[in-house]
Amino acid sequence: MRRTGGTAAGVSTVDAAVARMREVGAGCPPRDGVGVFNSVYLTVTEELARRIGAGRFPDVRAASTLVTLFAGRYLDAVAADAAGERVPACWRPLLTQRRHPGVRPMQFALAGVHAHVGHDLPLAVVDACRVLGCRPAALEDEFDAVGEVLRSLEEQVREELMPGPDLLELADPLTHLAGAWSLDRARDAAWATARTLWVVRGVEELGEEFVRRLDTSVGLVARMMLTPLRF
Repeated sequence: MRRTGGTAAGVSTVDAAVARMREVGAGCPPRDGVGVFNSVYLTVTEELARRIGAGRFPDVRAASTLVTLFAGRYLDAVAADAAGERVPACWRPLLTQRRHPGVRPMQFALAGVHAHVGHDLPLAVVDACRVLGCRPAALEDEFDAVGEVLRSLEEQVREELMPGPDLLELADPLTHLAGAWSLDRARDAAWATARTLWVVRGVEELGEEFVRRLDTSVGLVARMMLTPLRF
């Protein structure tokens, strides 16, 4: 459960995270899986930055800390991959399958959201608690407010990346996949996981094992989400 301040990708503010995401997007070719996820996540992070700047969160400092550490975990994974270093298991499916011609853009986006919310979000909550010197309960309002903005990410994915009616036959398994995953359920699980991680943080061996198993299980689902649907 590393991370008590900045990230390996050099991100220490929300604006810096936005700038880095723009750089990542600019370096991705068309239909690149990381580029697909990065595009929708950038839109959400820009909105979070706008709301934080306008003081629209219960605690602006807490929200900024949580959003920065949350985004930083994704950016760390991208930076590690670019450097040829080992990345968390939850991100490996997207990073290794990013140019597979049989994987649809919506699959890339959903796998990225799943990895980020299922693994990175609960760890970011614990990171933020350590930085701010508080318990998860003190961040619940900020967690919920961030979650409301994240919901727009799911809506954007479904509106922009679902095939049109002329591709109905091709989209059948994709429709099933999209309907089987819920951001609200993933957020609920992330909050429960964050609270559990906070409780076991003092038992280093147990906490580290919990994080490893979380990473592996989230990665397993992400890999299944990226099952090729066409060639």
